[in-house]
Amino acid sequence: MEPDNSIAAFEQACLRSALIIPRWLPGSTSVFWYRREVSNDKFMFFLIDCDRGHRALAFDHEKLASKLSRDGQLVEDDALPFSWVDIDKNAECVRFKHQDKVWKFSQDGTLTEWEGDFYEGRFDQGCEEIASPWSREPASITLVNQTTKRIDFKWISNDGDARFCGPLQSGRSRVVNSWLHHYWRLELYKSAPRRSVAFQLKSRRCTVVIEDSPLGLSLSWRTDPLMENDDLDDVSGQDIDPRLEPFLRKGNVWVRKSNGSESQVSFRGFNDNEFKDIYASPDGHFAIAMQCKPASKASLHLINVMPQDQFRPKLVTEEYLRAGDNVEVKRPCLFNLTTRAEVFVNNSLFANPYAITSIGWSSDSQKYYFVFNERGHQHLRLLEINRNGKVKILAEEKSDTFVDYHQKTYFKLLPDTKEFLWASERDNWNHIYLFDLNDGTLKCQITKGEWNVHSIDHVDVKKRKLWVRALGIMPDQDPYYAHLVRVNFDGSMLQVITEGHGSHSWQWGPGRRFLIDTWSRVDYLPRSTVRDAETGKEVVFLQQEQLSPGLEGKWRPVERFNAPGRDGKTQIYGILVYPRDLDAAKSYPVIEFIYAGPQDFYTAKAFRPSTDFRVLADKGYIVVRSDGMGTNWRSKTFHNVCYKNVKDAGFPDRIAWMRAAAKSRPFMDLSRVGCYGYSAGGQNAVAAVIHHADFYKAAVAGAGSHDNRLGVLLWSEMFMGYPVDESYDECSNVTHAHKLGGALMLCIGGMDNNVDPASTLRLGHKLIEADKDFDMVIVPKDAHHAGETPWAERKMFAFFKKHLQD
Repeated sequence: MEPDNSIAAFEQACLRSALIIPRWLPGSTSVFWYRREVSNDKFMFFLIDCDRGHRALAFDHEKLASKLSRDGQLVEDDALPFSWVDIDKNAECVRFKHQDKVWKFSQDGTLTEWEGDFYEGRFDQGCEEIASPWSREPASITLVNQTTKRIDFKWISNDGDARFCGPLQSGRSRVVNSWLHHYWRLELYKSAPRRSVAFQLKSRRCTVVIEDSPLGLSLSWRTDPLMENDDLDDVSGQDIDPRLEPFLRKGNVWVRKSNGSESQVSFRGFNDNEFKDIYASPDGHFAIAMQCKPASKASLHLINVMPQDQFRPKLVTEEYLRAGDNVEVKRPCLFNLTTRAEVFVNNSLFANPYAITSIGWSSDSQKYYFVFNERGHQHLRLLEINRNGKVKILAEEKSDTFVDYHQKTYFKLLPDTKEFLWASERDNWNHIYLFDLNDGTLKCQITKGEWNVHSIDHVDVKKRKLWVRALGIMPDQDPYYAHLVRVNFDGSMLQVITEGHGSHSWQWGPGRRFLIDTWSRVDYLPRSTVRDAETGKEVVFLQQEQLSPGLEGKWRPVERFNAPGRDGKTQIYGILVYPRDLDAAKSYPVIEFIYAGPQDFYTAKAFRPSTDFRVLADKGYIVVRSDGMGTNWRSKTFHNVCYKNVKDAGFPDRIAWMRAAAKSRPFMDLSRVGCYGYSAGGQNAVAAVIHHADFYKAAVAGAGSHDNRLGVLLWSEMFMGYPVDESYDECSNVTHAHKLGGALMLCIGGMDNNVDPASTLRLGHKLIEADKDFDMVIVPKDAHHAGETPWAERKMFAFFKKHLQD
């Protein structure tokens, strides 16, 4: 079938048109303007008054276009030659830049030059990308993707290498943990030429909004005092007494008096067990210092076969901790700075840490708080150390499988009321609890029910209210749909603020009086409205995307489908994409796009372009995707299936779901099923034709982590546990290579510094030993996403045609 770009163009244009970036008038909490794409590269400016419930054009576009048309050069009203306006606080005029001048256009239609101030917003075009400096001060940043495409965020290492850390889909936000003063690169996915921007993290907590403009990616940092981050957890709240200043010298703790004299306080810091981080009490009399044993000096070795600076191949070596390697071990030690003596602290409650996160001292300098996560992720504790060295548990999570440390850890101390908020899955769902900070007594379970708190959006300590991003709170909707929920600290007055059958995303206005709510489904185009943040009432309707003329009967939305999984009752949710010329009387092979990484769920819920799936479907396939047991954000029981069992990958659920779908769709030929995936999805794809070759006949695996003993420590130990045991061997595709029962294509990038290419090469070696036929595709210069390059995709299309169609 010949390619038809009209559907892809419509879906991409729809996403651009649905994108609302509010420009709140300076000093206002209720009035903003935004620029809406009304057709391809055609824009109109709208002014919204939330208090009045009013939406209108920000000015007379036709009249201004007429004024700007001159010397035979016609200016159209939806193609005005500027992208930013400065609107008068009374909305009586707009100012804009054109031909190197600032102009003022008044409501009465007069156009004059403007020589006063012109507000152009606060935008950052980024900085030079250099190696991150050495830093031990933790920091975090909330990335908000206000572009219409996926953004990949990459950490710039101390060696200057860009390391892929994850994707951020359009319209979504994500908190990324880092170190102060480190550099990051944000890159539009599959942009050619590459569109990216680099920035340095200059504060401990911040939020950056990423936008795409003709000049490239730009950043706007949230600095409005009404929008400051609510969740700073440093509880000290006052300056340190300067009379005793602790500091570090040659791995030990020293103290400096106000007269300049210095004294050594600790004497057991050595190169392989030195003191590195120090936290002084507000009164200056005590300090906690972290004694640190270094991590293993583990490396990843890659061969750059075509380096730019020399003809011969070059060895590239990077730090790379694998499952079972030593992590840095921190031990909090207490020092009395007045007596210059260490106070003994029993470490039995925080021995063998994977991570220790410092929170800080109480304002009265009596207690130091920190969070301990045990290696293996089965114990998570909020602990306090008092000045006598006694350690107390304030909150604790225990699991026979794993505590979801990387996705569900949340804590916030409320020192004014001697309380703290804490996230827990103790009732099988992720919810927020209120504890007494003095003794760790549980005061209240704030949220409850068969749904999950995905993240905390806002905490109003004075009003004792909480706003959370909830998944599955609407019982008649897909359990992955996101809604904004408000609830009191005592669990009362829980209210769903967002309304509409779909997945919601929202943007807060200044002062959090209003929010812009956009919702959609894969089969429902985006709808946007302004809501009262307290009541959820719709105050202004903004826009609803519509199907483009000429696409009626041509554009087939992605289809939603749910059916019971392996147990016959738990619903599994997925999507199907059909060929453009689907003939229900014919029979089509089925291809599943698989990624069963237990850290998240992956089937699209909100509307977004489905171009990649449609391209494959138009080659004569039914393309499907679903989330089986073992993936995240259902019940803890659902999630636990993955523990020491990643080879399961939800296959019994996926197969049951496809069989149920085929019962009402006889054109799905389940005798010809293939799958493809990348990274953990590559691992899953190979497992499909090893363990389920009776169902899956062909698989394509890109950058697969086929043996988690070779995989990055953070991911592998989270779900496979620690220490490394026989379960790693049992879940390894390499171990079971001799069982291959379907057609297989392996793909790697020679410079993949995310998943070691050795994992795929070892699998290939074992397949050769077992005399198994398979295809190997190598993209020498590419990294982790080599399998998604056009050349590799062409190889994949040919592979599936050979094994599922010919």
